[in-house]
Amino acid sequence: MVDHKGKITYTQLLKEDLLIFRFVPDNGMPDYEAGQFLTLGFHIPGEDFKLVRRAYSIASHPENRNYFEFVVRWVRSPLPGRVTTMLLYASEGDKIIWGDCVGNALTINDRLPDGSKDERRIVCVSGGTGLAPFVSFANHLHDIGDKREIVCLHGASYVDELSYKSLLTKLDTESIDRGRDKWNFTYRASISRPKEWINRSWNGQTGRVEQFLKPGPDGLSPLEKLVEEKITRDNTIFYICGWQGTIDGTMDFMKPKGFVTMPDKREDGSFEVKFESYG
Repeated sequence: MVDHKGKITYTQLLKEDLLIFRFVPDNGMPDYEAGQFLTLGFHIPGEDFKLVRRAYSIASHPENRNYFEFVVRWVRSPLPGRVTTMLLYASEGDKIIWGDCVGNALTINDRLPDGSKDERRIVCVSGGTGLAPFVSFANHLHDIGDKREIVCLHGASYVDELSYKSLLTKLDTESIDRGRDKWNFTYRASISRPKEWINRSWNGQTGRVEQFLKPGPDGLSPLEKLVEEKITRDNTIFYICGWQGTIDGTMDFMKPKGFVTMPDKREDGSFEVKFESYG
């Protein structure tokens, strides 16, 4: 692995264990694809300055040539993450080590197996900081003028964990204002603990994010009511990121519809689901 260096230029603590931060590479921004990740590293003082690395999904998009951005959660159990702990205590100006941008598990699918353009609706399903690659998706597809329908679904326990709610709501509103023939983006969130005091004003979807895919008494899921048609293998491709439970829960609804994942693609190379799990 080739180690590069950079400098942290921005930190925003959303809550005591949720952070957005940016860093600028010392030698300029590399090319990369929306949906990729890179490995960040710090020399840990309590471990004789041993270099410890951890992979994080990139939340910024390739058209942004100014900085990398990430949203990270400080998981303290069973043991605090060493790199994430360093990030939470980092200050603007601190140095950071990073590796090359890699990964194709969540890069945007542009072509079908026969070589034709993939024009299927894009549905992004994420839990917690699994939203990061889809923030990159949204800004990238917006900046290149992509006209595919994009639906971004995000699940969190608490409203203050909807890390990019303002940005994604703005992109949703722009779609309404400009017309969906020009920019077709919809953002919806779900809160899994609606009875908690901090969530008292929440009046949107409740439950885990995959509940958007659960058929109601009329046979239609909240997602299908949102897009105003049945979700099929021909009209929709899913991208899922988060804990393994989010991926499994989503596939519980998609497998009966005949959806298959990229790792399990058919002999002709076709699939309808790309995913990445971080635990």
